[in-house]
Amino acid sequence: MEKIKVIIVDDHTIVRTGLANLLNLEPDIECIAMAGDGEQGVRLVKELLPDVAIVDLAMPGLDGIEVARQIKDTCPSTRILIISAYKYNYHVLACMKVGVNGYLLKDTTPDELSNAIRVIHGGKSIFDLEITRKIQKSLSAKANDPHGGAVTLGERKLEILRLVAMGLGNREIGHLLSISSRTVGGHLAEIFGKLGVDTRTEAILYALREGMIDINDVSINRTEIESNTHGDQLKNPSGT
Repeated sequence: MEKIKVIIVDDHTIVRTGLANLLNLEPDIECIAMAGDGEQGVRLVKELLPDVAIVDLAMPGLDGIEVARQIKDTCPSTRILIISAYKYNYHVLACMKVGVNGYLLKDTTPDELSNAIRVIHGGKSIFDLEITRKIQKSLSAKANDPHGGAVTLGERKLEILRLVAMGLGNREIGHLLSISSRTVGGHLAEIFGKLGVDTRTEAILYALREGMIDINDVSINRTEIESNTHGDQLKNPSGT
């Protein structure tokens, strides 16, 4: 019986080694390589052409979403399974946007992981049930949106929405944009009203679905944000 060839991409040595040891116990699965960062992972996938790539979402350098995008562009036959501790809807939605085949949380059992590998290798997709239900609920609510269709936001509000998608709080956003946290809160209240949503997650889901923000706005690393604090893109001298 030909085994399912798997590559593991995770920046934590103990995680990728543990996963490899578990998977190699399965009679039909074989871990053929491991990578400690996204760039190495993409290179190994190109060289070895595995059936499945298991990719961590949060990694230094190339994050899991960018790794998945590059693998899909260069090795479309390789199926991609994201494993992450993040339960936020917009992380899963961002992964769906780039075409990953599965998304599981890191509390997944060994049996669930091996079965997920078999499922996506067989041509199907598998996503964490709890998060999938939350996404379906959010999108279902949007189908009854009284505002009807996508709305237009000004550049400042889009800028704030992008920073919200990066995971920043009102105080951090205010610092980056040279405005008060109260002003940020006022902008967010107007954004929520225009989009017909009640939470940040719902706003991000709406914006991703309607193309108002890009998936890169969700996946950007916090260190990149801090390095851009003095960039023209994030500053507005007027403070409005």
